[in-house]
Amino acid sequence: MADREFFFVTCAPGLEPLLHAEARELKLSKVERQVGGIQFEGTLADAMRANLWMRTAVRVLLRVARFDASDDKLLYAGASAVDWNRFLTSDGSFAIDAHTNASVLDHTLFIEQRVKDAIVDGFRSREGKRPNVDKDDPDLSVHVHLVKNRATLLVDTSGESLHKRGWRRYQGRAPISETLAAALVLYSGWDLRAPLIDPFCGGGTILIEAALIARNIAPGFKRERFSFQRWPGYDAAAWKALVSAAQRAAKPKLRLNLHGSDWDPATIAGANENLAGAGLEGEIEFNLAEATEWEPRKGWNAWIVTNPPYGERVGAERGLEESYRRFGEFLRTRCSGYTLALLTSNPRLAEALALKDAERRALLNGPLECVLLTARL
Repeated sequence: MADREFFFVTCAPGLEPLLHAEARELKLSKVERQVGGIQFEGTLADAMRANLWMRTAVRVLLRVARFDASDDKLLYAGASAVDWNRFLTSDGSFAIDAHTNASVLDHTLFIEQRVKDAIVDGFRSREGKRPNVDKDDPDLSVHVHLVKNRATLLVDTSGESLHKRGWRRYQGRAPISETLAAALVLYSGWDLRAPLIDPFCGGGTILIEAALIARNIAPGFKRERFSFQRWPGYDAAAWKALVSAAQRAAKPKLRLNLHGSDWDPATIAGANENLAGAGLEGEIEFNLAEATEWEPRKGWNAWIVTNPPYGERVGAERGLEESYRRFGEFLRTRCSGYTLALLTSNPRLAEALALKDAERRALLNGPLECVLLTARL
């Protein structure tokens, strides 16, 4: 049996319950929910599956060492004891990211320098040459967490953030991340069958992620590369088998009612570009319309999952409060029986909706503190 190791999967604050559920669905072993993510015990093959399948994860980290680091000599010795040849060659490149809290070593740049010295000194002594530091596109990313003089070293199996699925062709003015879009769909409780509507669809991210969920398409299916593929000894055959299994698990094209609208023609064109990038042409309908112009259909019992403008990043807040007021009135008077999940970062705009019985969940959209409102209308 392959050696079992400890992995930590990170996520945005507020998404830990969803990530934990995903880990359990993947049947990962000894899953523990923690602040900022989940821990599990497994093999590198399990980490490959996590990278391929987890919709709310940011990155999958492999713990390679834990040790006392109350001074720089202990930090250097602990980093030197790791078998870095497992993850890196002398011709490769690496980068180090350090965080410290309540520790004697309180300067992150110095911590990064000492771990870097330990890595390159080991290669130089063994092979006579050393790997280079590359902060932009390294073969290996090393994370150093120093808390109360206890160091944890982790290596990143993912590479770029897992929200970068590989299908996006159009960014738009203020795109929601793919991971958060998937989280909104999951938190909404959508049953994967009822109509799903996004009246502020932007680049279509929420609806595209919903279609991927409904069809059981692995979120990493379009990614060109993960970090583990750059390591020595990478098992390309095992990865190919995992991808093939994921392709077999995907459901064929479904007859779902997925509808998005936006007032801007360029944005609708961009949403259709993203739809093509995801290979979902014809499965989502994007229309040019204001958020209150579409006609709710009786008996649909649809879900509305949306991320309207907050007055952040896309311009000033002028007029948004009135827009939210009108949208809230539209929801209350025209969408009886529907289920709503709406993300906003502006408390005043949330109040303008006048949804008295809405449940609230704190989430982050990038750096913005947001609230997810969910309600049965």
